[in-house]
Amino acid sequence: MKTKGMNGLGWLFTSPYLIYATIFFAIPLIWSLYLSFTDWNLIAPTYEWLGFENFMKAFRNPGVQAAFFVTFKFMAVFVPLVLILSISVAVIVQGLPRFKGIFLVGFFLPYLSSGVVASFIAKGLLSYNSPLNEFLRKLNIHIDWLGTPFAALFIVAFIIAWKFTGYYALIFVAGLESIGKDIYEAAAIDGVAPWQRFWKITFPMLYPSLYTVLILSIGVTFGIFTEVYQLTGGGPNYATNTWQMEIYTQAFTNLQAGYASAVAIIASIVTFISIFIIRKLLELWGKRNGWV
Repeated sequence: MKTKGMNGLGWLFTSPYLIYATIFFAIPLIWSLYLSFTDWNLIAPTYEWLGFENFMKAFRNPGVQAAFFVTFKFMAVFVPLVLILSISVAVIVQGLPRFKGIFLVGFFLPYLSSGVVASFIAKGLLSYNSPLNEFLRKLNIHIDWLGTPFAALFIVAFIIAWKFTGYYALIFVAGLESIGKDIYEAAAIDGVAPWQRFWKITFPMLYPSLYTVLILSIGVTFGIFTEVYQLTGGGPNYATNTWQMEIYTQAFTNLQAGYASAVAIIASIVTFISIFIIRKLLELWGKRNGWV
């Protein structure tokens, strides 16, 4: 009786999450999977069953192909950038004698800010008549920031890195706090240089935090939408066309909800497989270096 009562209490406490997951995750997932086999246009009450036609069409679509490669390009720019920035912020803040919390809150605030606001500010700063571009034109330097493929991709990656740096820095600060000071004192007595202390002591012992931040930041690259939508719309020439941008375009611009659902299913599968492979590689890397 006691076991049944405890089981019932457990189900009671977990029921809010189960209800939430069912309404906002399970049901939409099943509905999206069903729609991916139809030609629903988001408006008509009726639709035709197409089978795997949407999926075959998606594999041939240049927008979907671009989304696949653009995601990994974003990853190649965003992940190293946010890692360098967040580790640097964490090390600097950790070395402060006081007011660490205030500085961490200051760096964390961009994470709470709206991506729409950040995108509008960036668009204003990079517009043709902005003070920055007027100054560059006086030096005979003409740059179309959002009209050049690599520049547009880097700008979007930089804005997202600025937003997430403070959040990831908190994780690294927690990792730095777990490293005993006696280890650094022993290294200093042995004459180990500061740079060597970082690579031989700090970096290996930050592996759990590094692993967490890497997985989180890689996951972010598969969900980029707001900044791309506000700044480039996926252009120029699909240079910033992410999975989310492609799904939005097909569903709400082209009114091909069935096809967009197929793209969303493909994006989910690519995301799961990519993160799974990267996780395994990170774990293998940690084991080979003796960090795990």
